Amino acid sequence: MKGPLENRTGPYYGWYIVATCVFLALVTTGARSSFGVFVIPMSEEFEWSRTTISFAAALGTLFNGVTQPFLGRVFDGIGGRKVILAGLVVTGLATVLLSLTFHILFLMFISGFVIAGAASAASLTNMGALLARWFRRRRATVVGFNAAGASAGGLLLVPFAMYLLQATNWRVTWVVLGVLVLVLALPIAFFFLRDNPGDMGLYPDGDPEPPKDVAGGGGSTPRGPLEADRWSDSFRSLPIWQVSLAYFICGATTFILSVHFVPYAIERGVSPGMAATAFGLMSGLNVAGSIGAGMLSDRFGRKNLLALVYFTRGCAYILLLLVPSSLGLWFFAIVAGFSWWATAPLTTSLTADVYGLRALGTISGVSFVFHQLGGFSSVLLAGFLHDLTGSYTVPFAIAGALLFPAALFAFTIQERRYSTRYQQPAPAGAATGG
Repeated sequence: MKGPLENRTGPYYGWYIVATCVFLALVTTGARSSFGVFVIPMSEEFEWSRTTISFAAALGTLFNGVTQPFLGRVFDGIGGRKVILAGLVVTGLATVLLSLTFHILFLMFISGFVIAGAASAASLTNMGALLARWFRRRRATVVGFNAAGASAGGLLLVPFAMYLLQATNWRVTWVVLGVLVLVLALPIAFFFLRDNPGDMGLYPDGDPEPPKDVAGGGGSTPRGPLEADRWSDSFRSLPIWQVSLAYFICGATTFILSVHFVPYAIERGVSPGMAATAFGLMSGLNVAGSIGAGMLSDRFGRKNLLALVYFTRGCAYILLLLVPSSLGLWFFAIVAGFSWWATAPLTTSLTADVYGLRALGTISGVSFVFHQLGGFSSVLLAGFLHDLTGSYTVPFAIAGALLFPAALFAFTIQERRYSTRYQQPAPAGAATGG
């Protein structure tokens, strides 16, 4: 549908969508990444073992993954705006309710089910699928901006949560984090999010008109050999399994940090404030890593850079375990910082390039299940092995070792064979899909 905005001379409205998604990612992911700040004070107050509280966090990771494909299907059906708004409302309210925690079952229900399900609605996966509708040529770049927003959330909100916890208590800190979602993220999403450029008389990337070989407004590239009209079609081909298995390891090696990095650093003799600062540095550096990965992949391709990101993160874990004292923590924060969220723009964009936009929300959601299964396994295993051995050395060593096979999975994807970026234009008048 064309409208009066088609010929506007101001900035392309897609950039307002980008800015909104970046801010949403900052607030929501920052709040969720702060869970590690609460591990020790809540465990001490309720006398929970590290395995017990790790299970509560791991349960949320698992349920978040299980619900993502279903909410991705809803996204594909009714659009992203309604799904994301609903997710923000529930996330904010439920985060406030965590201040009332009185039993481990309450924490498991609110964090492991309610917040985890809501986070699937307002997830980087859904926001990435939304951004893919607004951009094609700069697809990975804008998804990289979104991942950078998530990184900035860790940079700002994790140290903020630690400061607030030390100044007040963990109950007040949960309330403040929930209120931030409700009074900052929710109104901005309500006023600025839109589902499709076509609804505003615009075309992807702000182009003045769609290419002649495109039928409809859904896409602007030739149809690829693996482009899927149904999400199940994608899992009959190899690339989605290569991406998803690597994503499993990605989840295993990032969620373990969200929950256990701060306690690990404290146990190595670093102050709580310094541990949170190191986590924030890691997140802050990944702002550059996410944006840089997106921009470079739009120029040079996705899969080689994705492999490099996994390899770099594996080297970071080696530094963490082998370099003594607090120096290893800072080396790890710096090296891992450039690779943590950099997988998000590369994975989302590569999936969109290979399988198209028609079922992208569902396909990305199913792939994201692998990511969350990895996170569930690593968070729970790390807590169990910590209670068993008295340290995090073994689980962190396992996480680091897995990253090198992940790099191999990504490197062996035949991107030039399957990605629409490398297909020849369709004949004039031929209908192609997104």
